[in-house]
Amino acid sequence: MTTSPDLPFALTAPEPEDGVVLARAPWDTGLIDADDTVRITGVTTFLTAPQGCPYVIVRVETNVPGLYGLGCSSDPQRTLAIASVVNDYLAPMIIGRPAADIEDIHRLLLNGGYWRGGSIANNALAGIDVALWDIAGKRAGLPLHDLFGGRARDGASAYTHVDGFTAREIADKVIAATERGYRHVRVQVAVPGTDTYGTAAKDAAEERRRHLREDRWDSLSYLHHVPRVLAEIRELVGDGVELLHDSHERLTPAQARRFMAEIEPARLFFVEDLLAPEDADHFAEMRLAGSTPLAVGELYTEASQYTRLFTTRSIDFARLRIPTLGGLTTTRKILAAAELFGVRSAPHGPGDVSPLGQAANVAMNVSSHAFGVQEAAGFREATLEVFPGAPVAREGVLYPSTEPGLGVDFNEAAARKYPVTAPGQHDRWALLRATDGAAQRP
Repeated sequence: MTTSPDLPFALTAPEPEDGVVLARAPWDTGLIDADDTVRITGVTTFLTAPQGCPYVIVRVETNVPGLYGLGCSSDPQRTLAIASVVNDYLAPMIIGRPAADIEDIHRLLLNGGYWRGGSIANNALAGIDVALWDIAGKRAGLPLHDLFGGRARDGASAYTHVDGFTAREIADKVIAATERGYRHVRVQVAVPGTDTYGTAAKDAAEERRRHLREDRWDSLSYLHHVPRVLAEIRELVGDGVELLHDSHERLTPAQARRFMAEIEPARLFFVEDLLAPEDADHFAEMRLAGSTPLAVGELYTEASQYTRLFTTRSIDFARLRIPTLGGLTTTRKILAAAELFGVRSAPHGPGDVSPLGQAANVAMNVSSHAFGVQEAAGFREATLEVFPGAPVAREGVLYPSTEPGLGVDFNEAAARKYPVTAPGQHDRWALLRATDGAAQRP
């Protein structure tokens, strides 16, 4: 069904036509939990944008009145495609199956596309997977982290974001963040005359230029300007706070080696996405170029992309995005491998990860010895209205819910007040060009 004349807000998996069986019940094989009476009866997707970016929310219903699970399938660049995969392909495969068989359902849906993986398929799978974990917690009457073995720590240390045009401006914002309790702060530096990731516009005219992508990416200006400003910020704030920086995969391997050498005085906690996924084989070289810890992974869609870097001891932090990796079932396995190789996690948690996704992050973080630091979005009041129980940092720490499951609910009526934009409107930030007009990684 659709409830918006332009875009679907709520999309429900189709009802079976007469004589058509949409999913084989697992008891047909006699192998999988034939006695479990809690079964999946429906899957619904919701599109909403209270944070400004589009969310794809998945609700999995069961035959137990009031028992349902919620998950996040959000990828702001391919929203409608993900909703279609959930509704048209995955939902019919799981109707009638026991809700407890998370591992089996995950593998079934993963293999069901034959050409496995990829961002769209994984995000669709993740919404269902996390919803099933939510159901499992609710059935047990336990918060999700208790299903994962209980707490390894009280809460998850979080980092917030600041940006600016001068070292003094950014340093003042860092100090303000520490006064709110944050011990980790990501700093992004605006580069005059070039489009710079993670920095806000100075005025309305500049905002318009960025929206229309009139400003272009200039790697030479970035390399000349940013290391110097980062070093100055460190001198201004001292050593009592951990500073982070995101290069956002915009550098070539040669440029990244130079950048690593020149940011040494800033003494960063880590530099994120120094290289794009396709250049990951060069991470070992970065070790020789400087001592700054390396964090990467928010663009990764396969476990093997991480384990290759773990086994070669090429990175320090794994940037894990639960939706893009296919849910908690996959991500927790990657996290276990990270612990074995001494790599810490730094899960992805900006505004385009919904509060459901962030709650899944927190449950995973507090139950793992491999946890390092969690990216924390400041959710808007509208977002908190749509997602009662959303995780909110206190004194720079995200604490897990004590409620059963994820501990976050979804207010469908409130969500309807915040429709998503048409495809292409939110995506404009990714349509970046280099100084010579070539398409540039965003």
